[in-house]
Amino acid sequence: MPSSQITMQKPFLLPAWLPQAMWTSLWKYYAYTQFCLPGPARSIPEPLVQLALEKGYRIAEGNEPPWCSWDLPLIYSYIQDVYWNVGFLRYYELKQVPNFLLAAPVAILVSWATWTYVTTHPWLCLTLGLRRNKNSKALEKSSPGFLSPQVFVYLVHAVFLLLFGGLCMHVQVLTRFLGSSTPVVYWFPAYLLQDQEPLLRSAETVSWKLLVEDSPSGQKVPRNFILGLLYNWKTCSPVTRYILGYFLTYWLLGLLLHCNFLPWT
Repeated sequence: MPSSQITMQKPFLLPAWLPQAMWTSLWKYYAYTQFCLPGPARSIPEPLVQLALEKGYRIAEGNEPPWCSWDLPLIYSYIQDVYWNVGFLRYYELKQVPNFLLAAPVAILVSWATWTYVTTHPWLCLTLGLRRNKNSKALEKSSPGFLSPQVFVYLVHAVFLLLFGGLCMHVQVLTRFLGSSTPVVYWFPAYLLQDQEPLLRSAETVSWKLLVEDSPSGQKVPRNFILGLLYNWKTCSPVTRYILGYFLTYWLLGLLLHCNFLPWT
């Protein structure tokens, strides 16, 4: 979808957020009852007990784990800290360089989107969108799509996610973390394609079929813009090639590697 067709909506987030919050709270409370509260002996299958011994995991029977005495006893925070080594700058090790390279494209994409937006609307960003100048109404009309002032809140959210994920998480999950949490990852590439791809700009005034008049006779012309760009790959701009190449490569390799438990996420 071209960025000019992006529409801003205000969905009701509470109905979508509430079931997830309830489920997360319930399983954390269940873990608290199993590990921190006294109760009858629980039967644990022997294979699970053996696996826990081999991996150094803690089972429900035995000494009370340290997180039970925390002011906010959350098992997930304990697991991240002790077993997954999740924390501020903990992942910044030389052996993690391949994972940082894996996350680099989406990090560059969000950073590029931030720079483009901030340089376009410096006053809006400087005032955090709280103060509008006299040209605010004209700005909204002259900057549709990704550069609309309404996108500012989404960009702030994306930047926060990028900083948090890059500094405090396993960095290899940054792509799916951002891809499932912010529309900026998709809006900005759409904006770049619409703004910098001559074929798409020409499509606004010229029939798409005329743009591929050099195609072999008798071959069907793609109606989808993305298929049309792939069909005219050699004549596309470098930005278009980078964007389509990255997303398609990530999609294809992700299907092949991630489902086979290989480090691709």
